[in-house]
Order: sequence, then C-alpha cells, then structure tokens
Amino acid sequence: MKKLLLLFSAIILAGVLSACGGTDSSSGSEGKIDKLVFADAGWNSIKVHNSIAQKIIEEGYGIETEVTAGSTAATLQGFIEGDIDVYMEIWTDNTKKVYEEAIEAGDIVKTSVNFDDNVQGLYVPTYVIEGDEERGIEPMAPDLKTVEDLKKYPELFADPAEPDKGRLINAPSGWAVEKTITQKMETYGLNDTFVNFKPGSDAAIVASLTDAYNAGEPWVGYYWSPTAVTAKYDLTLLQEPEFDQETWNKTKGTEFPPNDVVTAVHKDIPDAAPKVVEFLKNYETSSPLTEDALSYMESKEDISPEEAAIWWMKEHEDIWTSWVPDDVAKKVKGSME
Repeated sequence: MKKLLLLFSAIILAGVLSACGGTDSSSGSEGKIDKLVFADAGWNSIKVHNSIAQKIIEEGYGIETEVTAGSTAATLQGFIEGDIDVYMEIWTDNTKKVYEEAIEAGDIVKTSVNFDDNVQGLYVPTYVIEGDEERGIEPMAPDLKTVEDLKKYPELFADPAEPDKGRLINAPSGWAVEKTITQKMETYGLNDTFVNFKPGSDAAIVASLTDAYNAGEPWVGYYWSPTAVTAKYDLTLLQEPEFDQETWNKTKGTEFPPNDVVTAVHKDIPDAAPKVVEFLKNYETSSPLTEDALSYMESKEDISPEEAAIWWMKEHEDIWTSWVPDDVAKKVKGSME
C-alpha cells in the first residue's frame, strides 16, 4: 500500500509540474502560456517594435507570438478583453479615456514608457513657407505659421474634387487622433474653406505627401514623429497655442499634449509570463532610435518591419541586450547569426 501511495503521489506531482510548465528558467519557455498575441494598430513604428519584442520573446523565452491587426479602437478593445496580450505603442493621450479607464479597472498593466519625445500635429513641407532655392521653388505661403493661418490659403491646397476648397489630410478614420483633428478643424474655423479628407491608411498619407514633395507642390496634413517621413523630409509643424488642459478638453484648440507612448500587457500576463513582463518593463527607446529602423525601411525596397527589426537589433545590440538576462541575450544573438 505504501508503494502505491508513493506512486500515486509521484503521478500527482508530475501532473502539477507539467501543468505549471516545470522549471521557470529565465531563458526557456515560461510554461504557463504557449503564445502571446501582439496588437498591430496600423503604423510602421508599432510594427517594428512588435517585431523586436517578438524576436526576443520567441528566441529568448521560447514562447510563440502572433499579431492581430486592426484599428486603434478595435485593438484596444481586444486588448482589454484579453484577445490581445501585448501592446507595444499605446499613445496614452490620444486614447486617454479608454487607456486610463482600463488601467484603473485593472484590465491592462503598463510595463514601460517606450518613448516620450514624440511630436504630432499638422505639417506642411518647409518649402511651402520658405521656398527651396536649390530646387527652384519660390515661397508659396511666407506668412503661414499657425494652423489658423490656413484659412488664408485654401486655394494653395486645392482639393481635386472641390477646387474652391483646400484639402487637409486627416488621419485614417479608424485612428483615435482622427477625431482630434476633426475637432481642431472646427475650433480653428477651417470647415468652410477646407475639405476634411480622411485617407484609408498611413500608407495613403505617405503616398500623398511623397508625391507632393517630389513634385514640389503644396501639401498639408496630419503626421507625427518618430517616423521615416519626418526623418526623411524637411517638414514644418504648424504652430498652435501652448498646451492647456482645460482648453484641450473643451475644444482641442492647443498644441498636442505631452504623450507618453507606453508598452502594456493584459492583466493575465504578469502571472502567465512574469519573465517576459520583466523584459517589457525594461523596454525603452526614443524617437531617434525608432526613426533609425523606420529610415532603414524607407531607404531599401521591400524591407519588412521584421527585417528592419533585425537590422536595428544588430545596430543597437548594447541597448536591447540591457533589457534581458545574459542567457536570453545569448540565445537571441545566436538566432541572428
């Protein structure tokens, strides 16, 4: 009977260890979770940061990853509900209400500030204001300084479908910031003279800007940094009144507020993958570091975010290896040889 009891106890113990994934080594699979799902809300920097984190998690921690793509609203909702596990770029002020409610409710957990040196707003190519002697471009709107000044120049930015109005390129309608730009147009009195044009994607914004820039033509629209676009082209951010929280809340009639771009995980992940969460707590970059990868993508044809991530990790090995234990770093570096 004693032998049977010992055998029975051994079977139970083996089952418990199996259910918990056995040992919890820093470099192997954590065992409590087989796969982590990342959010892709549509812009290139989040794709690159996803790819960097995925490479480290897959090769260093032995956990499979995949990506769920969708609009900001859809991916955040999926994140809160647990269909998405990791978000590498939450622009916290652009999604302030949803983000703060989810944090307060404990649905998601902030892990780090990925970067906080970002800028966003309405841009024009600098040659629109100053001209470009080298390209033979004369200044088109030398007195254009502020967003409100756009009211003086609708004919300069003429909309092809409504040439008596200008075209202002907004963010795609699935992005949280689109509503902010729409509110700004109302606040600054631009709706009578400008078409609020909402492109279908980030790629559509870039294509319209690139075409205009290469032709030396006027263009005005929403963009942000860090991006390959702001790194590559000489653009001027149109001025707005200094940020004031009360005014911002009422009318959005100020410059964009400081915006921490954070990494976060669903509430279940700290228990399910604690060592991955420790890695994400150390994940910190900057706008220039992010633009390095984006500029590399821009400079080469058909470079994917995954390829840009590998290039970035080789260029900045000292940075990402500081986020993880030595044995994890060794495994990841070995996978890139």
